Amino acid sequence: MQNMNQILEPSRCEPARYDYKKSSYAEIYDVLQSLRQDEILCDIKLETDDGGFIFGHKVVLASASPYFHAMFTNFSEKNQDLVTIRQLDYSALQLLIDFVYSGKISITEKNVQILLPASNLLQLQEVKNACCDFLQAQLCPTNVIGINLLADLHGCMQLSTSSELYIQQHFSDVVEEEEFLSLSSEQIVKLISSDELTVPSEEKIFESVIRWVKHDLDSRKRILPQLIEHMHLPLTSKGYILKNVVDEPLLNNCFKCKDYVLEALRFHLLKSEELIPIPHNIRTKPRQPGGTHKVILVVGGLGINRNILNSTEWYDPKINKWQYGPKMITPRYAGGLVVVNDNFVLGLGGSNSKSTLQSIDGIDLTSESSRWRPTYDMLVERRWFGVGVINNCIYAVGGHDGNSYLNSAEVFDCRTRKCHTISNMFTKRFGHGLGVLNNLLYVVGGQFEKSVECYHPSLDKWTPIADMCVRRSAVGVGVVDDVLYAVGGCDGHQVWSSVEAYSPSTGVWTNIPDMHLCRRSAGVAVLDGLLYVVGGQDGASVLDSVEYYNPNTNKWTMVTASMNVARRYAGVVAIDSVRMFCEKVFCTYSIN
Repeated sequence: MQNMNQILEPSRCEPARYDYKKSSYAEIYDVLQSLRQDEILCDIKLETDDGGFIFGHKVVLASASPYFHAMFTNFSEKNQDLVTIRQLDYSALQLLIDFVYSGKISITEKNVQILLPASNLLQLQEVKNACCDFLQAQLCPTNVIGINLLADLHGCMQLSTSSELYIQQHFSDVVEEEEFLSLSSEQIVKLISSDELTVPSEEKIFESVIRWVKHDLDSRKRILPQLIEHMHLPLTSKGYILKNVVDEPLLNNCFKCKDYVLEALRFHLLKSEELIPIPHNIRTKPRQPGGTHKVILVVGGLGINRNILNSTEWYDPKINKWQYGPKMITPRYAGGLVVVNDNFVLGLGGSNSKSTLQSIDGIDLTSESSRWRPTYDMLVERRWFGVGVINNCIYAVGGHDGNSYLNSAEVFDCRTRKCHTISNMFTKRFGHGLGVLNNLLYVVGGQFEKSVECYHPSLDKWTPIADMCVRRSAVGVGVVDDVLYAVGGCDGHQVWSSVEAYSPSTGVWTNIPDMHLCRRSAGVAVLDGLLYVVGGQDGASVLDSVEYYNPNTNKWTMVTASMNVARRYAGVVAIDSVRMFCEKVFCTYSIN
């Protein structure tokens, strides 16, 4: 029989090895806890300010807490058997030492306010995180301000952020609670100056601030001008300002506050003039919970059965969804669509079922009662024309007046509200595209043309530039990063999927990859550095599809969400996603 040494002699096989790992250390900690409770082998006694004593083992405490590790290895306490821990509640210390030995702790509404600072002091991150999770689950309008202050005090960044967001999203409820009245002046200023506040109207903020000031009038009235500075008074209704703001005694006794009230009234006066540029500042800008981003607005056009559309819809790339907007006054197609004063959209000219139009309809996207309404008229009836904006001046170029092709152009100055003609183009054009690049107008193609002209407003002069590679009528034009793109169109025989790009620095047109679909009479808009092409016609069918070009990847991508209505010759622009616009203006409308 072989002896053990012979059995374990090395062989040709790999050396034998068996790694064993204890499945649980729970019983060890149970023994340590029992020893601690019986005060056996304990080498440290912790004392609190209120006279409580807790026994423990230095090595156990040091292994669980960086605070105790530093204390028992680097400082004089390592040689002491009694240590006093200042400003720490005995019951909190007892719960935390029990956690060190057992890994268990019960957090309640009664003890969380002492456990959070104690766990933060002793650097027991697990317990601190558990306290934050508990408080996060308890957030409500009655306690959120207190929890936010507690989180800031003890460096709970995630809880601080989430509680602050809760206050912003539930402002109307939070301000009704007593905690709101206890905010410091710094805290109230930070709150009302936030662009993330979700409120039904700015009136709610004004009323809440006045209530906060009156709660401690003597000490708070001096900062009223600073508070009014951060309110968006111009965005309250004119009637509310005249009835509630003008007659508020606190404001009547403050000259600086009166200036802000007058600013709000001037805003409404200028707004009634519609196209006059309005001075913008933080008070005239709608709050943007979640931040601002661009959306695509599509207006009118020709439908599948050549029906002229008065419907509108908008696309939000963040949610990849199309939603209906308010119907236009007059169905129209082959017109122009522009944005002025940031949020005022104008639909110019085009054609309805009876005639070519020279009227301009507009909609204020920030108004609570937004609807399309008539504004001014162009000098000439135009359809299939180009339109662009430079320095609050709207240019309408070429087109067809119902009888003949046009090479004339006109400009409407939004500041003076006057319209006048500018120099004629070299070529009569309709169905062309127009882009604005470096404050110059570029008129591209049209009427099966491949020629291009550039207009210098300061010189009132048109200049021919390099021709495109092919003739393009019903062409779409967009500008991305100082490059002009001519998209699709037709040459009289076929509809193009091809796209050309022009850079003023090189002065030549170059081909880029083709679109997925052939498109003529499509709309073009630019969002976040992407060139979107919307709808149009492929030669046989009117399209509801959308695709975009990314210059960085040099690729086209189909948008998975199609328009609600297939359209060609529609007006298309990119606009800021104003919250009032999304929530109040663009509701779901049925289509006739």
